[in-house]
Amino acid sequence: MPPTLASLVHHSALKLTVRAGEDRLDVPVRWAHVSELADPVPYMEGGELLLVTALKLDAEDPEAMRRYVKRLVGAGVVGLGFAVGVNYEEIPKALVDAAEEEGLPLLEVPRRTPFLAISKAVSAAIAADQYRAVTAGFAAQRELTRQALAEGPEGLLTALASQVDGWAALYDASGAVVATAPEWAGRRAARLTPDVERLRDRPAPASSVVGGPENEDRVELHSIGTGRRPRAALAVGTASAPGTAERYAVHSAIALLTLTTERSRSLHAAEQRIGAAVLRMLLAGEPDHARAVAGDLYGGLLDAPFRMIVAESASAVRMSVDSHAHLEVAGKTNAADRAEADPLAGLTEAVEAAAARAGEAVLVVPEGDGEGARLVVLAADGGAAVAACADYATAIEAARGGAVREQTGADEDELVIGVSAPVGPIAAAAGYKQAEQALSVARRRGRVFVEHEQLAAGSVVPLLADDAVKAFADGLLRPLYEHDATGRGDLVASLRAWLSRHGQWDAAAADLGVHRHTLRYRMRRVEEILGRSLDDPDVRMELWLALKATSAE
Repeated sequence: MPPTLASLVHHSALKLTVRAGEDRLDVPVRWAHVSELADPVPYMEGGELLLVTALKLDAEDPEAMRRYVKRLVGAGVVGLGFAVGVNYEEIPKALVDAAEEEGLPLLEVPRRTPFLAISKAVSAAIAADQYRAVTAGFAAQRELTRQALAEGPEGLLTALASQVDGWAALYDASGAVVATAPEWAGRRAARLTPDVERLRDRPAPASSVVGGPENEDRVELHSIGTGRRPRAALAVGTASAPGTAERYAVHSAIALLTLTTERSRSLHAAEQRIGAAVLRMLLAGEPDHARAVAGDLYGGLLDAPFRMIVAESASAVRMSVDSHAHLEVAGKTNAADRAEADPLAGLTEAVEAAAARAGEAVLVVPEGDGEGARLVVLAADGGAAVAACADYATAIEAARGGAVREQTGADEDELVIGVSAPVGPIAAAAGYKQAEQALSVARRRGRVFVEHEQLAAGSVVPLLADDAVKAFADGLLRPLYEHDATGRGDLVASLRAWLSRHGQWDAAAADLGVHRHTLRYRMRRVEEILGRSLDDPDVRMELWLALKATSAE
């Protein structure tokens, strides 16, 4: 505890007597200052015990003393020590009354007590308090280190909450709560996610304070990490501003979490290299070798149905080995801008954060560099990572205005995601091919997210809108259209009716309103003009798809 007026009054060697303000002696004293100026206020910082002999004061003038004391109180002076037996044998009543009126503690200093003794007592008490704070800070640092080594971040948070007599929470790079101490602080920590996201947009290291006297607590937010973008954040909630010992504890926690984060960064880089090797083995049809290499790292993921996800963005900036990091792109200052500038990095963060919160294993492997960069994800079927991928795609769709640009295709620099059906390790290569097929359809349809199951659930007709298919259809049917343009028959309409009726002459002729012999003649003309036999099922299939492609224009 810092020295207070009460501790000075109870100091046996000083012999101080309280003459006014007895109920305000518990205020801390920051320093003891001697000044005989009629107006010492310009030289005060607040928190001082002012010592005077009234050498230049008219201490018996009530009005002058009221003005003098009022200025001292306004400057934050916490007490006034008046030396008797120098200029006045006792403290003048005018000064005592003024001090009582303003609530300023007034201490009588006997002649045998030099001001220097009071200054030394204050200085010694401040030094002792600082020593106690530093000692407590070192003890807290040792305890935090012990807990961090023994129990990880959770143990560190528990120790920190105890040291500051409050609560603590750790957030991941996405702003999601990773751990809290005590447990009841989880709901309070979750409400701070917007503040954590704003802190993340500032260059590290960064800190901010939210809450205060009018709120339930005062919370300090600190970014964690040594890079340009923070990798985590620490929240510390207390009833009031932390003291010196508590500040030592907070800074020690930040340093320990930073070391843990940077160590995790190196481990993540190694994990990602292992993941790339596991993926190559799966795609090469070597699931047993993949399991052996993965060990406990991805073993659980490879033992249950999973989905292959392939994401691509032509304009994506190559992610660093640490795919947790947001990349710094010129002019991009908030999360939405960063996702727009590097959508693959945003997708990686969303997927890995969701998997971490759900306790799932997820394999994320960047592919390629610069333009055409890809991201391959292997995630548990029905898990949080796949759901996060879909949610991220929905957010991207909404940011683009929500319009699905069917028929026109996606812009070359936009994110597209293809997702396979559930597969196992033996069928990983087939799952990868399914994801690529879904990705190709997403690109062609102007969609962000397409699952392979959706390709079979809909109609094949929209796929015929491809320019190559249209060119084939135009080339195949052009002789028939040219024939009909001369007015010598209606071969295209007759062919469409005949194919739609599966070659049933009477039904097709009835649809056209002609005799069946007329229809038979027209079909022979179709065969002659195209040089193909309508008895061939492949020919009938190609002609039907060509008719559907031309009618889709």
